[in-house]
Amino acid sequence: MMTGTQQTHPVTLETLHAMCQRGEKIACLTSYDASFTRVLESAGVDMFIIGDSLGMVMMGYESTVPVTLEDMLHYAANVARAGQKAWRIVDLPCGTYETPAQALTSARRLVDEGGAHMVKLEGGVDRVATVEHLVSNNIPVCGHVGLLPQSVEKYGGYKVQGRDAAGAAAILADAQALQQAGVGMLVVECVPADLAVQITVSVEVPVIGIGAGVACDGQVLVLYDMLGITSGRLPRFAKDFLQENGSVRAAVAAYVKAVKDGRYPATEHSY
Repeated sequence: MMTGTQQTHPVTLETLHAMCQRGEKIACLTSYDASFTRVLESAGVDMFIIGDSLGMVMMGYESTVPVTLEDMLHYAANVARAGQKAWRIVDLPCGTYETPAQALTSARRLVDEGGAHMVKLEGGVDRVATVEHLVSNNIPVCGHVGLLPQSVEKYGGYKVQGRDAAGAAAILADAQALQQAGVGMLVVECVPADLAVQITVSVEVPVIGIGAGVACDGQVLVLYDMLGITSGRLPRFAKDFLQENGSVRAAVAAYVKAVKDGRYPATEHSY
């Protein structure tokens, strides 16, 4: 497995696709502020997701659902002001992309005011028209399939998706539909590792896993989970890199290396 090298030039979507082509894993973390952004870039992180997870780890909500577009703009701009290298993906928060027209208005603000290089939305077949509208208006889009945190109340909690044949087939169809619609990347969350393999080999865009096994083209974790400072019960796929490495920068560098080497996630972090 290739270990790769720290990026010396700004990462682009073309960079990330090229990494996948040559078999180099993409190391991604969430970031929400300028100080962590600088540390994460210096430690070799390829990509940031400014995720609506900030509602839980930064704002104290019990889910991502209450997060507003203004919240996302605030935290995304924090990262954009400090970021020099990593590719930045910003979540469209719940309720801000109910129609293609609303999605375009929201996404333009995330790009223009929040410094997003790409926006991320949750859903599959039901989001095809929205993705097509954004892409046709020059907004790069990252899809998100599997567990959809903005719909967690529908699931009755944070539960692994796609365990049965019907569920797996639906998630695979979602991923393929999103690629056909024009997404430039996919996040796959909380699915069995064998389903993540099927998704990764069936689409041509980079697939970033979180709780989806090691076979994805890259991995993402919530920064605070990776540092072991999230309160409450951690998800199975989380690993505390700070405990073994002594400093935040060393912990991030160890995470990046473990992703690049294919050592994270290990079997115990997968479903």
